[in-house]
Amino acid sequence: MTTPIKKISYSELKDWAKCPHYHKIAWVDRISVFEGNEYTAFGTAAHTVCEKKLLQLAPDDNLFNQEFEKLIEGLVIKKVEMKQENIDAMVEQGPAVLAEVDEALKSYFGEYEVVSSEELLMVPIDNSEYKFKGFVDAVVKVGDTYHLFDWKTCSWGWDSRRRSDKMTTYQLTLYKYFFCKKHDIDPDQVETHFALLKRTAKKNRVEIFRVTSGEKKTKNALKLLEHALYNISKKRYIKNRLSCRRCDLYKTKHCP
Repeated sequence: MTTPIKKISYSELKDWAKCPHYHKIAWVDRISVFEGNEYTAFGTAAHTVCEKKLLQLAPDDNLFNQEFEKLIEGLVIKKVEMKQENIDAMVEQGPAVLAEVDEALKSYFGEYEVVSSEELLMVPIDNSEYKFKGFVDAVVKVGDTYHLFDWKTCSWGWDSRRRSDKMTTYQLTLYKYFFCKKHDIDPDQVETHFALLKRTAKKNRVEIFRVTSGEKKTKNALKLLEHALYNISKKRYIKNRLSCRRCDLYKTKHCP
């Protein structure tokens, strides 16, 4: 019998940092606490189109709505509550946003070489039985510099607080660290970015911006990862009551 690979993703780490008890329900007990909604369906469909655009696979003009419709149908089957007015608006917003992707990439990076799209990371973590798992949305190369970026769908954009949020930016910090480790690349040759796909913006619907991940930030992100793995291995699942009111489990049978 094959022994399962011990792994942890950024999403799992983020859930643990929010609340170890939530992490236990979602990742140890494998109880689905969030089925998705129209916003996650929009994001997934947009990612599909962006991947094809990056790889120059010339996606069908109607691909977004085809993918979006399938995802919405799946949520309806699961009886997820959604607002029809949101769905109707997204059918119009998706193609409008995605039409600007090619020009935004060219304007931001200039001439670039596509290295990978949806690249899998499954890299051993130092001094641990675990591997770090992740999917880097896109890697392009300009000269000798590699650029990792992650597509993020949103409404009108991100404010300064969201752009600098520690847990948000740790995603790229960890992706950069383990990407470099996987390929034996000097971190000085790698830069990281978020690419915002803004549903409700009237112009500049695609915005790409750089996120720095220096030595100190990388050290802090890895320290958090190490701390999480230590507590997970010890089965310490303490509730973080400061997160309760924003939690999907709040006042449910899983967390009364």
